[in-house]
Amino acid sequence: MNDALLAVQDVHAGYLPGIDILRGLSLNARANEITLVIGPNGAGKSTLLRTVFAFLMPNQGTIRFQGKPTSGLAPSDLKAAGISYVTQDINSFPNLTVEENLRMGAWVFRRDAGRLRKQLERAYATFPALAEKRRARAGELSGGQGRMLSVAREMMTEPHLLLVDEPTAGLAPNLVEQVYETLITTKNVSNIAILLVEQNVDQALPLADYLYLLNLGRVKAEGPGQDFDNIRVRTLIQECLLG
Repeated sequence: MNDALLAVQDVHAGYLPGIDILRGLSLNARANEITLVIGPNGAGKSTLLRTVFAFLMPNQGTIRFQGKPTSGLAPSDLKAAGISYVTQDINSFPNLTVEENLRMGAWVFRRDAGRLRKQLERAYATFPALAEKRRARAGELSGGQGRMLSVAREMMTEPHLLLVDEPTAGLAPNLVEQVYETLITTKNVSNIAILLVEQNVDQALPLADYLYLLNLGRVKAEGPGQDFDNIRVRTLIQECLLG
């Protein structure tokens, strides 16, 4: 994948000195694709996203974004360069309205009234459900709408890469499809690369343009999403759990 927007090469990283969670992990993410990362608990999926976004520093290996190494950059630098991160939690401001939350996502260009107006219009056109709720407090939204707002807020800065960590965690089954539709819409209207970590494997598989299955901080299997079905994935995860 020489045209990868994000290239992670032989990365080792962890939370404690001498204890690596990622143990030589390599993967890529390309524009206009959803790259799905799955694996059993403790495989290093969320650690991967935190390392890409510089919350953790690699002990070894390289991470390149748009062909340039990201070593030495802070999360704010990566945000400015075009990477956004949607965490597991719905991280909106519950006492602010939907529109106020979106404006917070555009804080870096808050004084550019023209750009701000354009981005708000784009967010509402992409996610009509948010347009209908623009004056509602974020804390009043459903779980699915809350995830939608989290994504829309990160999209205000027009990132090239969106890191998404388990967006359906804790949601009722009837809201899962709504969240996935949000991600598909985001990809289709923005030509963005989405690196998606997900535990809800059965329903997430159809989204995957490319898939990585992690185990113990390494890639156990990878390939185009169409090469993986639920049976194959369950077998691979069972092998991981059995060692």
